[in-house]
Amino acid sequence: MTPTVTRTGGVDRICLALPTNRACSAAISALADEAAYATRHFGVEVHLLILDSSDEATRSDHARVTAALPVNPDVVVHHLDEQRQRDVLRRLIRHAGLAAPALFLDLLLPDAVSYGACTNRAFLIAGALGCRSVHRRDSDSAYQTLDGEPVFPIHHELASLGRPATEASAEVSATTLDLAHAHAQRPVSMVGASFIGELSVDIDEIRRLDETIYHDVVSLWAPGHWPEEQKRQLVEESFKGAGTDRFTQDHSVLTLVDPMRVDMCNISFRHEVYERVPLPPATSTIGSDYFLIHLVHDAALPGVLHNRDIENFYTPERRTDAGFMAYQTRFVKFLLSMLYFNFVYDGMAAAGPALLDDQQKIRPETVVDLLRASTGLDRTENLWRLESVGISYRKLGGRYEEFADRLTARRDQLLDEAARDMEDFALLTEAWGPLMRAARDHGIGSAAE
Repeated sequence: MTPTVTRTGGVDRICLALPTNRACSAAISALADEAAYATRHFGVEVHLLILDSSDEATRSDHARVTAALPVNPDVVVHHLDEQRQRDVLRRLIRHAGLAAPALFLDLLLPDAVSYGACTNRAFLIAGALGCRSVHRRDSDSAYQTLDGEPVFPIHHELASLGRPATEASAEVSATTLDLAHAHAQRPVSMVGASFIGELSVDIDEIRRLDETIYHDVVSLWAPGHWPEEQKRQLVEESFKGAGTDRFTQDHSVLTLVDPMRVDMCNISFRHEVYERVPLPPATSTIGSDYFLIHLVHDAALPGVLHNRDIENFYTPERRTDAGFMAYQTRFVKFLLSMLYFNFVYDGMAAAGPALLDDQQKIRPETVVDLLRASTGLDRTENLWRLESVGISYRKLGGRYEEFADRLTARRDQLLDEAARDMEDFALLTEAWGPLMRAARDHGIGSAAE
């Protein structure tokens, strides 16, 4: 069994995490280079965590890549397939003493794609490894270069993450945080940037076909009561990241980070954020992994926004008919989830300081109350969303029209799933404390050695 690791004394441990379900040998090699950069410049011990849900042949390729990585005594590589992940989770669920262990195992490792669940597994394993932070990257993105050298986001992440805001101000280009305010004594809890390149959501074909329909569809993730001008501004900003301007020099800002300015392919969190509240475990729903970005902002926890943006690209699978149908389903489920998340985000913004306890740590119970309250919302707005998507897609014709027909057939199922996803999120958030304690106390165990 892996011994329990503490964060006091010795070298700081961090987790550089890459969840994947696709071939990404180049991304693994690049991530190892970023890990080596972190050890050279910041003296940390990096646990390079690859959570691999790809097919057997692809996993074998990944295993060959990891075996051939340069030996670095300060970089520990963990390449875990789903069976090894499942073994770790079963142990943690058992040690946490949770009722309905099969349910929680499904929420943490579902059969379907779940952006939140894969990151939750990274959080738990990072806790078991004694890491003080998680730095997440994606397998369909790459680092920019400057003068032939890769531009690693971890440079800014390790310079500021966990330091009191008053100290971190010396490490950034600019500060918009009021250092006279009480939260300036809080530690930097999140450091992130965005991406350049293709849209983060694969809907650019809609924009090329009909910009009016693109506006109508994208605006559906706004609250239904928003005025048209506010929706127009949201559409203009949505899914574009940092645009197309390439990196030329560093710029970083100590601030309360706007959730619209960072992306989960380029993010890092201090352990006291993700050890308090998990991400939504919703399946087949894009954007389900962005919740903590909103929580950090609304709790007025300091963050750093930098410009070492990652380059986003699309994998060929999305261009197939099957890939198209799967991805459009994830997009529509994202639109339906916003009925609930818009309510919760409004509640968190209103709660503000009440999201933190007297030790300036996030209150999970406050989040749970908002999640449970959201599940009772009237579904009329979501019926309107589904009808609006159907109308727009039928205008586009072709496979969009075929997808609209499938939406109609699955209407009630999709509505039920959106509400149940929030119930599952509340349930997991209530169980998260015991799960994290089990991870810290018992390590990852021999199953993941």
